[in-house]
Amino acid sequence: MALEITDATFEETVLKSEKPVLVDFWAAWCGPCRMVGPIIEQISDEYDGKAVVGKVDVDANQEFAAKYGVRNIPTVLVFQNGEVVGRQVGVAPKNAYTDAIDGLL
Repeated sequence: MALEITDATFEETVLKSEKPVLVDFWAAWCGPCRMVGPIIEQISDEYDGKAVVGKVDVDANQEFAAKYGVRNIPTVLVFQNGEVVGRQVGVAPKNAYTDAIDGLL
Protein backbone atom coordinates (compact mmCIF):
# COMPACT_ATOMS: atom_id res chain seq x y z
CA MET A 1 0.00 0.00 0.00
CA ALA A 2 1.46 3.35 -1.03
CA LEU A 3 2.02 5.81 1.80
CA GLU A 4 -0.25 8.82 2.06
CA ILE A 5 2.21 11.73 2.11
CA THR A 6 1.10 15.17 3.28
CA ASP A 7 2.78 18.56 3.41
CA ALA A 8 3.42 17.86 7.11
CA THR A 9 5.15 14.51 6.46
CA PHE A 10 6.84 15.23 3.11
CA GLU A 11 10.21 16.38 4.45
CA GLU A 12 10.62 13.45 6.83
CA THR A 13 9.21 10.79 4.48
CA VAL A 14 10.69 11.95 1.18
CA LEU A 15 13.56 14.38 1.62
CA LYS A 16 15.24 12.61 4.55
CA SER A 17 14.77 9.06 3.25
CA GLU A 18 17.88 6.97 2.78
CA LYS A 19 16.04 4.89 0.17
CA PRO A 20 14.85 6.02 -3.27
CA VAL A 21 11.39 7.59 -3.08
CA LEU A 22 8.68 7.55 -5.77
CA VAL A 23 5.93 10.14 -5.20
CA ASP A 24 2.68 10.22 -7.18
CA PHE A 25 1.08 13.69 -7.19
CA TRP A 26 -2.62 13.08 -7.89
CA ALA A 27 -6.22 14.14 -7.20
CA ALA A 28 -9.40 12.13 -6.71
CA TRP A 29 -11.21 13.88 -9.60
CA CYS A 30 -8.40 13.18 -12.12
CA GLY A 31 -9.20 10.35 -14.56
CA PRO A 32 -5.60 9.67 -15.64
CA CYS A 33 -4.60 9.63 -11.95
CA ARG A 34 -7.05 6.75 -11.41
CA MET A 35 -5.26 4.87 -14.20
CA VAL A 36 -1.85 5.38 -12.58
CA GLY A 37 -3.07 4.58 -9.04
CA PRO A 38 -3.14 0.76 -9.36
CA ILE A 39 0.32 0.82 -10.96
CA ILE A 40 1.68 2.83 -8.03
CA GLU A 41 0.08 0.34 -5.59
CA GLN A 42 1.74 -2.61 -7.40
CA ILE A 43 5.11 -0.86 -7.28
CA SER A 44 4.63 -0.13 -3.59
CA ASP A 45 4.13 -3.85 -2.90
CA GLU A 46 7.00 -4.98 -5.15
CA TYR A 47 9.52 -2.50 -3.74
CA ASP A 48 8.51 -2.83 -0.08
CA GLY A 49 11.68 -2.48 1.99
CA LYS A 50 13.76 -1.35 -1.01
CA ALA A 51 12.14 2.00 -1.85
CA VAL A 52 9.52 4.34 -0.43
CA VAL A 53 6.40 4.69 -2.59
CA GLY A 54 3.84 7.33 -1.72
CA LYS A 55 1.04 9.54 -2.98
CA VAL A 56 0.36 13.26 -2.45
CA ASP A 57 -3.22 14.49 -2.90
CA VAL A 58 -2.59 17.88 -4.52
CA ASP A 59 -6.00 19.23 -3.52
CA ALA A 60 -5.22 18.79 0.18
CA ASN A 61 -1.42 19.29 0.03
CA GLN A 62 -0.28 22.07 -2.27
CA GLU A 63 3.01 23.20 -0.71
CA PHE A 64 5.35 20.59 -2.19
CA ALA A 65 3.40 20.27 -5.44
CA ALA A 66 4.05 23.98 -5.96
CA LYS A 67 7.67 23.73 -4.80
CA TYR A 68 8.43 21.04 -7.39
CA GLY A 69 6.48 22.69 -10.21
CA VAL A 70 3.73 20.09 -10.44
CA ARG A 71 1.29 21.77 -12.84
CA ASN A 72 -0.25 18.71 -14.47
CA ILE A 73 -1.36 15.52 -12.80
CA PRO A 74 -0.58 12.78 -12.53
CA THR A 75 3.06 13.71 -12.04
CA VAL A 76 5.38 11.11 -10.55
CA LEU A 77 8.67 12.35 -9.11
CA VAL A 78 11.57 10.14 -8.07
CA PHE A 79 13.82 11.40 -5.29
CA GLN A 80 17.21 10.28 -4.06
CA ASN A 81 18.99 11.97 -1.14
CA GLY A 82 16.33 14.70 -1.11
CA GLU A 83 16.83 15.62 -4.78
CA VAL A 84 14.51 15.05 -7.74
CA VAL A 85 16.24 12.59 -10.08
CA GLY A 86 13.26 11.63 -12.23
CA ARG A 87 9.95 13.09 -13.46
CA GLN A 88 7.11 11.47 -15.37
CA VAL A 89 4.10 13.61 -16.32
CA GLY A 90 0.93 11.88 -17.42
CA VAL A 91 0.14 8.19 -17.66
CA ALA A 92 3.08 5.91 -18.42
CA PRO A 93 3.62 2.14 -18.45
CA LYS A 94 4.72 0.52 -15.20
CA ASN A 95 8.30 0.02 -16.40
CA ALA A 96 8.73 3.80 -16.80
CA TYR A 97 8.41 4.04 -13.02
CA THR A 98 10.22 0.84 -12.04
CA ASP A 99 13.18 1.57 -14.33
CA ALA A 100 13.65 4.89 -12.53
CA ILE A 101 13.75 3.14 -9.16
CA ASP A 102 15.90 0.24 -10.38
CA GLY A 103 18.51 2.71 -11.59
CA LEU A 104 18.91 3.93 -8.00
CA LEU A 105 19.06 0.57 -6.21
